[in-house]
Amino acid sequence: MARPAAAVSQPGDLLAAAATLGRARGLAAGLARPAGHAGPARPLALGRDLSGCHVLSGEKGGFAVGKTKRGKGTKAVVLADGEGIPLGVCIASATPHEVTLAEPTLAAVRVPRRGRGRPRMRPQRIIADRGYDSDPLRRRLRRRGIDLIVPYRRNKRKRPYQDGRKLRRYRRRWKIERTFAWFSNFRRLQVRQDRILSVFQGFCHIACLLITLRYF
Repeated sequence: MARPAAAVSQPGDLLAAAATLGRARGLAAGLARPAGHAGPARPLALGRDLSGCHVLSGEKGGFAVGKTKRGKGTKAVVLADGEGIPLGVCIASATPHEVTLAEPTLAAVRVPRRGRGRPRMRPQRIIADRGYDSDPLRRRLRRRGIDLIVPYRRNKRKRPYQDGRKLRRYRRRWKIERTFAWFSNFRRLQVRQDRILSVFQGFCHIACLLITLRYF
């Protein structure tokens, strides 16, 4: 396996093999004509005279890739428990706002129970940053029995859901930042190198599994 490959004559060997296969339909005569003017035999190399446009035509991109202020990227919304263990991940384009991705992330949560029964999908409360500041989102989650703890933006005057006692829990939001720091230890997630979205999602799930195993 480690020996160097010998040089292969392009007009001699390749055209002779093609002539053997195409003798029945006259393919040998058509391929033999340029063989006489091919000149001296030259060795073939893998990928020789093959430009990048022939391999992958068009602009670089992939599924779930959107424009941002810094260029193009993919957004990952992670829901973690009180210890920073990821429970659900939603991979989407970087273009949509975080508010639109909150409920799809909740739909990806499946926490098994100790005994029998369906897995848990509704946490008691969610602590998020100001990017999820939305009263309609608060109302929708409250109908499902979920308390969304998000501080209002400074430019908002009306704050009907402001509760100072609940906002004390906002100090624990550093744990999700630590979770994202754990994700940054995986090179495959720092810079997306996979064009296919399912492959990138698979690496995200593997990272969640490794983080969980390291904790326990």
